[in-house]
Amino acid sequence: MALRLFQRERRSLFGEILDWMLTPLLLLWPISLVLTWLVAQNIAGKPFDRALEYNVQALAKLLVVKNNLVQFNLTAPAREILRADDTDLIYYQVMGTHGEYLSGEHDLPAPPDEEKLGDGEVRLREDVILGEPVRVAYTWIKVDVKGATPANLPVLVQVAETLEKRKTLATEIVKGTMVPQFVTLPLAVLLVWLALVRGIKPLAQLEKRIRARKPDDMSPLDETGVPEEVVPLVDSVNDLLSRLKVSLSTQKRFLADAAHQLKTPLAGLRMQADLAQRETDAEQLKNSLRHIGQASIRATHTVNQLLALARAETTGRALAKQRVDLVKIVSEIMADSVPRALEKKIDLGYDGPEAGEQATSLQGNPTLLGELVRNLLDNAINYTPQGGHVTLRLMVDRFSGILVLIVEDSGPGIPESERELVFQPFYRALGTNVDGSGLGLAIVQEIAQQHGAAITIEDADLPGHPDSPGTRVTLRFVGMG
Repeated sequence: MALRLFQRERRSLFGEILDWMLTPLLLLWPISLVLTWLVAQNIAGKPFDRALEYNVQALAKLLVVKNNLVQFNLTAPAREILRADDTDLIYYQVMGTHGEYLSGEHDLPAPPDEEKLGDGEVRLREDVILGEPVRVAYTWIKVDVKGATPANLPVLVQVAETLEKRKTLATEIVKGTMVPQFVTLPLAVLLVWLALVRGIKPLAQLEKRIRARKPDDMSPLDETGVPEEVVPLVDSVNDLLSRLKVSLSTQKRFLADAAHQLKTPLAGLRMQADLAQRETDAEQLKNSLRHIGQASIRATHTVNQLLALARAETTGRALAKQRVDLVKIVSEIMADSVPRALEKKIDLGYDGPEAGEQATSLQGNPTLLGELVRNLLDNAINYTPQGGHVTLRLMVDRFSGILVLIVEDSGPGIPESERELVFQPFYRALGTNVDGSGLGLAIVQEIAQQHGAAITIEDADLPGHPDSPGTRVTLRFVGMG
């Protein structure tokens, strides 16, 4: 629960970029101060180190040998000059060849034993005297003493200085660096903020243009003034708008055609109902009622077809599929179609395997596949004259393994010039007097596309029906193994 309080459901692009630009800047600033302090200490110490080295070398020149003894003579004025410092304390020490004290401070620590060299090189180290940190410059000087033994050591000369001047100079350097940073950092933040405001301004303008558009305006968005990084987003929106435009125009045309198709049977129902109300003859009344029944059947069929097409179009967006046996679906639809075929004296036949005999199963939606088979059979039975033949074939291509569904009839056939048009909603082939809504093949094509099936129409040329070319509708389920 606590985490949800800090989670932002909607992130600001402006704030996100600002965070990613300012956070490193604010994190690097204290790091730069630490580095500046370390560099300042190093810079501040160098001139004072050179002064210490000079003092050590100057003291080393005061060493003399008299009567075979090492002596160090430092006059009082020279000693006062050496100690003339209002800020730091300066200590010195001179130790003889036998480690005896010659001059200076008794408490000045000696350098490490392994550094007892006689090359006259001046070295520097950090040390502590009387509890206070100091910087020490020291050197070992070899002197020529007659009768010297191997136990004799080089003379040690050391000069130590406290660190107050160094710290003061380092602090001044850091202050001189920090003051400009305190001025430039807010200025940098302000410039970054202004740059982001200017950079995101085209997005705000694009948002205003989109909000100002009318609901029915599906024209593409203008890419003028749009940043290069946002162009793919604008292209995607334009592509969506073009698809929405096609979809809306299709829906408008569908609704207009549906209203036109429903108007005729409804008008017929109303007319027959008015006639029935005025009829006094019982036989004429029965005739009117029979016409009313036929008109209601046509209207119901049209409504059912419209619902089937709408269901096929909407279900395809998130089609729930499962493994289904097409033989089982075909058997159920064939059984439902037998009464209509017997009524028209049509020979309705099936040519194919029984359930479970071959690989006739596929991934699909059983309800939609049932609608597909039902519409193919309904079309074939509607357009086949009495005494004709309708055959449904189901097979598996032995070379490719593709499942093939074929519906053949001995009807008048579909001219080659109209075979693409019959898949449009409400289109009906000319020269036919068959009642229908013109939606059957549109439904078949929509469901076939959702199941990866390729559909073709050709003449059936069934034997025994030389005067009727017939129609053969073939579906190959190439994308649904």
